[in-house]
Amino acid sequence: MPDTFDLLVIGDANPDIVLGPLDAPLAFGQREQLVPTGLLTLGGSAAIMACGAARLGLKVAIAGRIGDDDTGRYVRTALAERGIDTGALRVDPAAATPLTAVLTRGDDRAILTAPGTLATTRGEDVPPELLGASRHVHAASYFLLPQLAGALPDLFRTARAHGATTSLDTNDDPSGAWDPRGLAELLPVTDILLPNAREACALAASADPGVPVPDGDPKPADVERAASALTARGPQVVVKNGADGALAHDGRAALHAPAVPVRPVDTVGAGDSFDAGFVAATLAGLPLADALAFAAACGALSTRAHGGTPAQATWDDAMSHVVTTRNGENPS
Repeated sequence: MPDTFDLLVIGDANPDIVLGPLDAPLAFGQREQLVPTGLLTLGGSAAIMACGAARLGLKVAIAGRIGDDDTGRYVRTALAERGIDTGALRVDPAAATPLTAVLTRGDDRAILTAPGTLATTRGEDVPPELLGASRHVHAASYFLLPQLAGALPDLFRTARAHGATTSLDTNDDPSGAWDPRGLAELLPVTDILLPNAREACALAASADPGVPVPDGDPKPADVERAASALTARGPQVVVKNGADGALAHDGRAALHAPAVPVRPVDTVGAGDSFDAGFVAATLAGLPLADALAFAAACGALSTRAHGGTPAQATWDDAMSHVVTTRNGENPS
């Protein structure tokens, strides 16, 4: 039986309120600060990734929880308008839809999240029939969804038993613990791990105490060492590294892709758009080097507007930037 969906995304979906850029430290004491831009937009790593994949032409479903409130209805409508199946986006009558405020400053940002239904989302919220009807299953925001995190190994095993491939973007761990026991069970059933450079180093150090945690921003050698250590745990490791592009590790050597030159407006959600690009390119059968370059283009192009979804690339848009960058041209 053919698969109903190219991609099932499991995880967080919520509104983002993006404000910035700040030109000074955030002030308390009832001080009011003015910023040039403010935006209410669809957020959540899983939701942004799902939107990016749909924009690239994949047939996408999402599973998770929202609250019985106006913000939850906003999320469902925004996803449906982008062509995403929301039948498995369940309504929790007792918890609020999560809400995130993103404060930007330069190329950095601070993120404040009220978790709401993130704390109540469970493995039972993912319909088994969806796991059996999808070519690929992606999970996001592992550390924000504690009940779901414990169920992911079984969900991924079920998906793989039906012939699907799997991927994981843990995102940041607010606790700083990086859950070595839970990930020790999950990584062997994860086909693709998609951290950023800092997350890769933290995950590797958590999984293997012999891997040092770099001081400050990770250097290229730190990122390669972390990717190699994580690959030994089972998945192919693909690391997003901002202006330094991206790398993939096959267990023997690292393959690099340069960053695509664009004039960034807002980097919120760029990593999730990268994830969408890599999964879409892999499902399309592109070789690893091309999939990596395509994903780097998707991540970079998403920064052309405020918010995670408004500037996400189409397939042709991303591929044209891959070609021009490879030829040494500047497409921006």
